[in-house]
Amino acid sequence: MTPFFFGPAQRRLFGMYHPPAAGRANGTAVLLCYPFGQEAIRSHRFFRLMAERLSRQGAAVLRFDYHGTGDAPGDDEEGELAGWTGDVREAHRELLRASGAMRITWFGARLGATLALAAAAQATPPVQRLVLWDPVFDGPAYLEALRHAHVHELETGFCIPDAGWRRALARDATAFTDECLGFAISPRLREQVSALRPAAPEHLPTHRITLIAGPGDDAARQWAQASTSRHAAAQIALRSFAHPLEWTSNAGTNNELVPAEALQTMIGEIHGQP
Repeated sequence: MTPFFFGPAQRRLFGMYHPPAAGRANGTAVLLCYPFGQEAIRSHRFFRLMAERLSRQGAAVLRFDYHGTGDAPGDDEEGELAGWTGDVREAHRELLRASGAMRITWFGARLGATLALAAAAQATPPVQRLVLWDPVFDGPAYLEALRHAHVHELETGFCIPDAGWRRALARDATAFTDECLGFAISPRLREQVSALRPAAPEHLPTHRITLIAGPGDDAARQWAQASTSRHAAAQIALRSFAHPLEWTSNAGTNNELVPAEALQTMIGEIHGQP
């Protein structure tokens, strides 16, 4: 595992490169795209174990921090979807340069899956496969869930919670919108996420897309149906998968930080034939 900075001087990114295990290289590479904010922190170990396991199986793997996140330069307030989408493509080029791989798969979770999907349509050279786990298609619902998660964590952290937090949450749609669970959300980012809808995009990669979502994720189902209807050449597979990983809550008693079934499922999908 090699930590390093990459990308243009004005927009450096931080990556962790996992080369294929000695004697096991199989000519494939996997780019891992983190979620946003606390969801990235609480799934960090999951992503690390995934990278290590894929590396042992012969793949070159790169996990990285978008500009203004993690160990990458920049501030929270600079985060926005268009820039992060470009970061995904930059990481794609860096992974190909480092690995020399001929086949590449992108894996993303939550907002990272949304970014990967947006970036893939213009990736050069093309990506062979996308595996998207619980992507964010309904922006307003996602932001509302973050607001509630923020207030829940505030209440959990104080011996005597302030009842005004819940009142503000219920009465004021703008309350708790500039910060979520310790991470700033700029007006630009909030606007961009608010515009996300489960509608078919104008451009969609023609390679295979595996969409993994919870049984009750109607937005994922709507997106898959709309995209299949609009883009006949696209290969979209929707898989229902329930898991115990809590994206925005601290792991509690008997709640696995890295659910074995989820790890096995994601790696299995990544190994699927393009």
